[in-house]
Amino acid sequence: MTATRAQAFRGLILPGVLSLAALTVLIMLGTWQMQRLAWKEALIETIAKRVTEMPQLLPATPESLSFDLASEEYRRYIAVGRFLHQHEVQVYTVLSEPKGSFSGAGYWVLTPLARDDGSIVIVNRGFVPQELKSPASRSEGQVEGVVRITGLLRAPEQVNFFTPANDPAKNAWYRRTPSDIERAFGLKNVPPFMLDATGEYRPDMLPQPNETKLTFTNNHLGYALTWYGLACTLIGVFAAFAWQRLKGAR
Repeated sequence: MTATRAQAFRGLILPGVLSLAALTVLIMLGTWQMQRLAWKEALIETIAKRVTEMPQLLPATPESLSFDLASEEYRRYIAVGRFLHQHEVQVYTVLSEPKGSFSGAGYWVLTPLARDDGSIVIVNRGFVPQELKSPASRSEGQVEGVVRITGLLRAPEQVNFFTPANDPAKNAWYRRTPSDIERAFGLKNVPPFMLDATGEYRPDMLPQPNETKLTFTNNHLGYALTWYGLACTLIGVFAAFAWQRLKGAR
């Protein structure tokens, strides 16, 4: 091997190491997206099955306080009790693709439901538009007496860094978090989940139930192919680069 060619080989060491590191990262990202794809497909299949099961009566305290949310979320449960309308909160949202009459900017109406066993379940009764935030503007929906609610069990809302924290002092709510409602009103025995009300929808019914999102974006396969494609491109680019360097050293 000539000195020039040996020098060319040595000149490929650093680019080769950097390319190998980048290739490893790209392959790891592609593999992670494939794992996410398997998780998302399993989640979609599980939810589709759970929402069609017969509703069960929500267990009494303390069993309901220690639910395994991962295995119970999106199952239908029945809760009987009385709404504490004085502790209603409205959580800001923007509803797209509605099943009912109203959509756009508005609020989820979350109302504590006091049960005979002493527990208080937070019920997401549905959506109301911005102009009907005040309970006084929709008095027909403020049901009194004992009610029987069927709803999908939901874990506390997953939020990101950009979602503001709830501010009960200003009656400004941005997150569906039962523990925040429990602390704000001094409630006791509040399970760490909500019930998203379901049931027969009537035109102009408020709050507007049955608006739980049951479809999920699943772009993981596309992302995985993108990362793997970049990995293949990197291999091709480095191979062409190395070939030119070695060819020039002959």
